[in-house]
Amino acid sequence: MSPPALSGLLLYCRAGFEKECAQDITLAAENHGVTGWCKAVPDSGLVLFQPAEAEGIAILRKRLAFADLCFARQMVFVTAPLKLSAENRLPPLAEAARALPGPFSCLWLETADTNEAKELSGFCRKFEPHLKKALTNDGLLKPDPARLPRLHVFFTDSTTAYAGISQPGNSSNWPMGIPRLKMPREAPSRSTLKLAEALLEMLNEQERAQLRPGRRAVDLGASPGGWTWQLVNRGMKVTAVDNGPLDKALVESGLVEHLRADGFTFRPRHPVDWLVCDMVEKPARVVDLIARWFERGDCRAAIFNLKLPMKRRFEEVQLARAVLQERLSRLEGNWRILARQLYHDREEVTLAVLPLA
Repeated sequence: MSPPALSGLLLYCRAGFEKECAQDITLAAENHGVTGWCKAVPDSGLVLFQPAEAEGIAILRKRLAFADLCFARQMVFVTAPLKLSAENRLPPLAEAARALPGPFSCLWLETADTNEAKELSGFCRKFEPHLKKALTNDGLLKPDPARLPRLHVFFTDSTTAYAGISQPGNSSNWPMGIPRLKMPREAPSRSTLKLAEALLEMLNEQERAQLRPGRRAVDLGASPGGWTWQLVNRGMKVTAVDNGPLDKALVESGLVEHLRADGFTFRPRHPVDWLVCDMVEKPARVVDLIARWFERGDCRAAIFNLKLPMKRRFEEVQLARAVLQERLSRLEGNWRILARQLYHDREEVTLAVLPLA
């Protein structure tokens, strides 16, 4: 029997958001002329998209942009699931790897991010060195992270796995799609990790370079200062707008002006480079607020969160993007609009509006 070829697209997501992830990939695939169906078991933390036509996988590998997906943490083009013997898992996995378009820059053994799958993590850690040794002996692992694809082995249980590949630059750079960020001891709240991940995952190198000393930013809904801390830590001057208290060390840094004001009515005296916003409010109201900042020329770029409703979460994100695109299209200049449910987000998504050079 010949080894399995790539036949599906496996997406990792937050448990409980499988429906939205399935809607996301279905629409994105249709935009490239590919139809298919999804396997999306509730609370499984993964979605499998199966194209209706065999050539659909080749089209998506060539055209689908990971950045266009909101609810996926990672996308991996995979074989059909491999049934493994508990006594000898190595040969079928090595055979599947040989059939994939290698060589590979690295090997990632992964599971879903669920409580049920956590017990597999220990097994993966023990099994990985054995598979890595076999692949190295076959000449399939040649570290070159800039060009070569990654090899993924995703276990759904100890005897069932998908083998697949992801391409650097068009996928998450983290195993399981989860950035391992440490909570800064000096930061005043854990919300700081949301902005830290957004800057890491949603901005390119040139855009991150714009977060530098001397640049000015406004943080709407700043209290107690988790997002402000990220900007100040980069030497930026920040106007923190919130009627609530702000971390004392931030105020004493000399880089922060704390204004006790309503974030929905505040307007800066002069245009700023960055606007960030993490206010608890209805998505439509936040989107209108961000759009008005751009319409008035009050900011050049923005990163903000939308707190999603319990129902129609995918539709809410689509509406937000459509409203922003329509209102920005009336202005001079061009922007790219990104929406991602990050690992450190919960019942929310992070959006970025970034100017195109």
